[in-house]
Amino acid sequence: QVQLLESGGGSVQAGGSLRLSCAASGGIFGINASGWYRRAPGKERELVAIIPTSSTIHYVDSVKGRFTISRDDAKNTVYLQMNSLKTEDTAVYYCNVIKWGISYWGQGTQVTVSS
Repeated sequence: QVQLLESGGGSVQAGGSLRLSCAASGGIFGINASGWYRRAPGKERELVAIIPTSSTIHYVDSVKGRFTISRDDAKNTVYLQMNSLKTEDTAVYYCNVIKWGISYWGQGTQVTVSS
């Protein structure tokens, strides 16, 4: 079982920055990939960025060049640095890890970008 604790959400004006953190605990060994998803009001959940253990980092096109996903294995934490935020980035952001084929989710953190 993996527990995920997210932090770092909040409200910011367009053009601003936020950094999301996702701390994992409880059976970290065997995690194959870590990522961030988001669900905007009235929209389906979408993948924002994923950092597999042994593959290339992937970003959704709308955040390329603005968001950076990273991982600190010593702290069992995944980060999402979000720069040049746009109003359309407003959503609930969810941390996700995949361990041995099983998907685990955080509780979500709200990001609100105002114009």
